[in-house]
Amino acid sequence: MKKLVLIISLFVINCSLFTSCVDEVEHADTPEGNFEALWKIIDEHYCFFDYKNVNWDDIYKIYKVRARGDINREQLFEVLTDMLSELRDGHVNLYSAFDYGRYWRWHEDYPSNFSDTLQRRYLGTDYRIAGGLKYKILDDNIGYVYYESFSNAIGEGNLDEVVQYFMFCQGMILDIRGNGGGNLTNAEKIAARFCNEKTLVGYTQHKTGKGHNDFSDLEPLYIEPSSNLRWQKPVVLLTNREVFSAANEFTQYMRCMPQVTQVGDQTGGGSGMPFTASLPNGWTVRFSACPSYDRDRNQTEFGIAPDYNVAITDADFLRGKDTIIEFARNLLK
Repeated sequence: MKKLVLIISLFVINCSLFTSCVDEVEHADTPEGNFEALWKIIDEHYCFFDYKNVNWDDIYKIYKVRARGDINREQLFEVLTDMLSELRDGHVNLYSAFDYGRYWRWHEDYPSNFSDTLQRRYLGTDYRIAGGLKYKILDDNIGYVYYESFSNAIGEGNLDEVVQYFMFCQGMILDIRGNGGGNLTNAEKIAARFCNEKTLVGYTQHKTGKGHNDFSDLEPLYIEPSSNLRWQKPVVLLTNREVFSAANEFTQYMRCMPQVTQVGDQTGGGSGMPFTASLPNGWTVRFSACPSYDRDRNQTEFGIAPDYNVAITDADFLRGKDTIIEFARNLLK
């Protein structure tokens, strides 16, 4: 994964440079000043304007009249959050000491297709835990692994234990439903266990100027096979709309592995690498600054469709069955 690590390191460097550039222009700590600062930060550094067909100048005119000098901090926070919501981006957030501005319609407008109650029926109480992984062999000799968040630590030794424990299973179900992302390094580390040769998994770009279309050339991203134990049998990856950010990237990586099938709902997306900047009043804005693409150079900002679109049915739920898990078991059998 040397190539991938190198590119990510370059992103970190670009991020540090970016942070120093954002604060070049000073704005007054007034409703108007904070509005102007936020609009300008997004205008110069956000990466999906054209892809989402967003006219940021028109949005300026709409929200400028609401950012009046006589509004209080709560009203200003509402105005700025509403303006950011026009970007339809789960990576765009506004942070203050009293609230967290967010856009979550990428999953709130869809069925969850995941149930803690149902999952407990499959895991029981005797499941194993290896780092951030919960895992168990189901009664049909299929390995089941649940990874709740890529923020949860996972080591190479943890992955060795899981692969070895499932050695005689006929297949594996890897469930990342509800996983909202986290550390991209964990995504790379797990994907490398399903990879037998250096594999192109996508591309990325970074901003090179303040124009909406000022981007570098596409830079390839690769996953290289792990030098530890690797899984060679079929894998079914379970996804839903809450799979976002690093989990969305992981889905993109896994779809490049020939033994992997994606089942469930489309992922929530979130393919822009987020950066942060500060407003004059101390609030922090996070936003997508570097777009990434799949290996066919398609955007995945709005999610990745599964190979088999399966939803949990009411009838199965009442019977204590997870339709998506059962579909995956049948595929592996």
